[in-house]
Amino acid sequence: MLKGHCNCGAVSFEIAMDLKDIYVCHCSICRRWSGNNGVAVSVVPKDRFKWSSGQEKVASWDKPDADWQSWFCQICGSALPGNNDDMNMFIPVGLLSEDAKNLEVSHHIWVDSKAAWDTICDKGKQHKREFQG
Repeated sequence: MLKGHCNCGAVSFEIAMDLKDIYVCHCSICRRWSGNNGVAVSVVPKDRFKWSSGQEKVASWDKPDADWQSWFCQICGSALPGNNDDMNMFIPVGLLSEDAKNLEVSHHIWVDSKAAWDTICDKGKQHKREFQG
């Protein structure tokens, strides 16, 4: 069982499976959301994810004119897990506790949209657009 929480600890969650793959999205929306070169997430089936505490503190924002939504803690603003699609959740991997030891970057997506200063230096497979799994 993996556990994770936001920066202030008000929101926490559990994942009933081991995770391995990290997907780093380099699109401009994820860069603006994270304030970094993108966002690093793992994807888990919804039936393996459970909010442990603070679900009432989870807020979301829909980007107008885009099929994109973000979830965050109302107290500290930390990015939080959210709906990836009808069956899966995305988990920002920086929220996971130190026992998530088997994670590695497997895929970089939307690399055609990455910032000019962003250099990808790991072995993760690079995809010009979204990952077609």
